[in-house]
Amino acid sequence: MTEPRKHTITVLESPDWVDYQLLDSGNGKKLEIFGPHRVIRPEAEAVWQPSLNAKEWGAAAAEFVPSPEENGGHWQSKTLKPGHEWTVGYKKLRFSLSLSNSKHLGIFPEQACQWDWVQDQIKKSGKPMRILNLFGYTGAITMAAAQAGATVTHLDASKKAIQWAKKNQKLSNLNPERFRWIVDDGLKFVEREARRNSCYQGIILDPPKFGRGPKGEVWEFYRGLPALLAACKRILADDAVFILLTAYAVKASSITIGQALEEIIPAGAGELECGEVCLREQVGKRLLPMAVFGRWSKFGGGIE
Repeated sequence: MTEPRKHTITVLESPDWVDYQLLDSGNGKKLEIFGPHRVIRPEAEAVWQPSLNAKEWGAAAAEFVPSPEENGGHWQSKTLKPGHEWTVGYKKLRFSLSLSNSKHLGIFPEQACQWDWVQDQIKKSGKPMRILNLFGYTGAITMAAAQAGATVTHLDASKKAIQWAKKNQKLSNLNPERFRWIVDDGLKFVEREARRNSCYQGIILDPPKFGRGPKGEVWEFYRGLPALLAACKRILADDAVFILLTAYAVKASSITIGQALEEIIPAGAGELECGEVCLREQVGKRLLPMAVFGRWSKFGGGIE
């Protein structure tokens, strides 16, 4: 019987932000600053009481008010109006933000630690890398990978998300030749790549709980993930460097995510790590859990 791989359980933070802060959280909400704008968004994990008073929370420029329908709701705006766009930066990267039809503004700031990690893997490889980013949204981690020298295939089912990602590529002044933009269903695309023997040295997956492909294909996390990971194994290059899997809004444990990755990574090679991605409040200093993740690195260890 094969000896099980040791799993490292980790809590990750993103302490290097200048243009973003989680000021406070509580009562199912979080109070954040993105560049010049203070906003309030719902956050089910924030089951405690806020540290700041009502006046501080009331100074927010906009608040997303959820509706009974899952992922439904609308923005209640004071000084910040829907459709207004502004730019924030993380290190040398630049991102366009706006009040969209959902609570999302265009980036997931807690994922900055993963942007740094992916860049570190690429730099450690010391050679050209092809990376696939599935469910790529507006492409923050795509930009980070390209900035580190990789060529990135960025896939999303939404044409709007792809256009948003292209805007971020221009804002970050990155070479357009480093990007391939794909509007497609993730599983169908990976299966086609396998038939073409088209392989990647790095694969990034950030699948939603539920979604639809451009032709109405239905994605459900628990039903779809095993087949998607099995397909990804077929396009993982012999000289692969990393795999990163993140999960939001699902009941899966980080151990579940880590053991799912165990099925597809090279036997005995590198290090498998899993855990939670968190934001830390500026005021109360509490950790706010945002997502679970699993990641495999050929090199092992953390960021140098």
